[in-house]
Amino acid sequence: MQAGKPILYSYFRSSCSWRVRIALALKSIDYETIPINLVKDGGQQFSEEFQALNPMKQVPALKIDGITIGQSLAIIEYLEETRPTPRLLPQDPKKRAQVRMISDLIASGIQPLQNLSVLKQVGQENQLTWAQEVISFGFNALEQILRGTAGKYCVGDEVSMADLCLVPQVANAERFKVDFTPYPTISRINKSLLALEAFQVSHPCRQPDTPPELRA
Repeated sequence: MQAGKPILYSYFRSSCSWRVRIALALKSIDYETIPINLVKDGGQQFSEEFQALNPMKQVPALKIDGITIGQSLAIIEYLEETRPTPRLLPQDPKKRAQVRMISDLIASGIQPLQNLSVLKQVGQENQLTWAQEVISFGFNALEQILRGTAGKYCVGDEVSMADLCLVPQVANAERFKVDFTPYPTISRINKSLLALEAFQVSHPCRQPDTPPELRA
């Protein structure tokens, strides 16, 4: 199956890239990073070379096993199906549905509304308010759902794909100065996850392309 070391096209601050970095770390998959700076030169994701890899002009993209996959959840599902240890999708169908529901809520219902391309459209003066509103709207729903599904983590006591989506989205929310007072469950789970090594080594402050002033 292996066709050389996997290559992850990533941007240190991209929450979608961070999801995949966590999965790769949890599954102990050795990989190479090729940074794609989403801001420099008008956005390196718009280059012809990268567009040939991912026509959506977005990170992440993962070259693995002779194929290139875009879209973070599709990448995580592929890693889960080909390298199932440790498991990121529960065996129980109901719990698996909950994991996918939470992952989709974040990956489809929150993150795209506050990503770079949308923020450019709303204008500099409106960006902070816009991001706070869309994240808070999503977090209101997420907090309510997690009260019914959470154990130590998003769904029970095992780390799942939902947790890989949660932590990067909380980091985005913190960057946009969202008030976390209404979200004790989200905050508690996030704190527990950030204590795990896979979430630390994959953190935006520890990437090859992290600017010196943001390194930890």
